[in-house]
Amino acid sequence: MTTLIGSTVLVTGASRGIGKAIALAMGKAGARVALIADSDSSEVCQLITEAGGEARAYVTDVSEQDQVSRLFKDLLRDFKSFNILVNNAGVQLEKPLLETDLSEFEWVMGTNVRGTFLMGREAIRHMVAQGVGGRVINIASDLAYLGREQFSVYCASKAAVLSLTKSWAREFAPGILVNSICPGPIDTNMLKVENMSPQWLAKESDIPLGRIGQPDEISELAVFLAGPGSTFITGQGIGVNGGSVMP
Repeated sequence: MTTLIGSTVLVTGASRGIGKAIALAMGKAGARVALIADSDSSEVCQLITEAGGEARAYVTDVSEQDQVSRLFKDLLRDFKSFNILVNNAGVQLEKPLLETDLSEFEWVMGTNVRGTFLMGREAIRHMVAQGVGGRVINIASDLAYLGREQFSVYCASKAAVLSLTKSWAREFAPGILVNSICPGPIDTNMLKVENMSPQWLAKESDIPLGRIGQPDEISELAVFLAGPGSTFITGQGIGVNGGSVMP
């Protein structure tokens, strides 16, 4: 089992879904966890502390530079140092291109791309300054590779996350390892199985493993990428998608 004792992990979008699963898994592995979300994540924080871990919750809109700047002041005050960032916060838009307005485009890009950029820049700035290396794990999507009708803005945003990942991996090697996880369809609030039409569920399930994934199947990979067993992995987009994409 991977151990992260002595590490401090920042997880965005930590109040629910994949982010919640990652935060809980990081805490279980022994890391101190900063839970960052645009809504209250105190319930997740309590679950970690009740299990014997250490966690703090912060309400922040990662797409807003002023809020991110304040966040990092609070993080450094509370934790002094950190060495792992999981950029998970994201939003999804299913809408035909010709019906998508600029505000919707900016909303998706604001969270998925600008938020990843702002959090990554500030976290890496600190990792470089402390000189002990670190890890950045960005959550992308299999749709960054596949594309999908009526999801063009979301697909583009996640493709941008992959590009940031590869560029940062080259720029900050060898001290900081930067990778992406590319989930396929995962049973979360963003993609609730019970809310999907039979036709859409059939489309999502038309993959070799024939089912929707679970958040824990993403969090286990995140813990591995944060730990000592991944020291020769950087710049990668790793699919956890039931075989929907096979590069």
